[in-house]
Amino acid sequence: MAGSKKTPQPAANHGFSHLTERGAARMVDVSGKASTHREAEAKGEIALGARITEAILAQAVEKGDVLSVARVAGIMAAKNASLAIPLCHPISMTGCRLDLDIDAERRVLTATCLVSTDGQTGVEMEALCGVSGALLAVYDMCKALGKGMVIGPIWLSEKSGGKSGPYRAEGPRG
Repeated sequence: MAGSKKTPQPAANHGFSHLTERGAARMVDVSGKASTHREAEAKGEIALGARITEAILAQAVEKGDVLSVARVAGIMAAKNASLAIPLCHPISMTGCRLDLDIDAERRVLTATCLVSTDGQTGVEMEALCGVSGALLAVYDMCKALGKGMVIGPIWLSEKSGGKSGPYRAEGPRG
């Protein structure tokens, strides 16, 4: 047909599990993997500034209890990781804990999300989404007090189970 363009074909997969042999995106088939207990912990920070730190600690943020909302938002984000990450498997989590800690001196809030499952694939993405959701909720709850908050770094701090075995990072840079 005159003037028609061919659709470009993806390149080879170069050994990436989320790509077909021709390089197209796919969800990995985990049906042949053994079901094992798996855990992942992720951490992340949001720099708040003095005014916001003081308001959260005094529970004086107009929108309400920042820490309670952020905790629930983080758990909800972990539960919905497969909706946000296109090739992430929907999994049955056996547990999810979201802890928040404010360092008043540094004016930084740290979120820690621990997720567990008994299954054929890990929960790293769920833990990372949990932290991200919690930190975004803090930003949303506090943005009227100042929009200069900075989110990051966010990192996988620990994981266990699965074929690749245990992993532990000493800090945000691994």
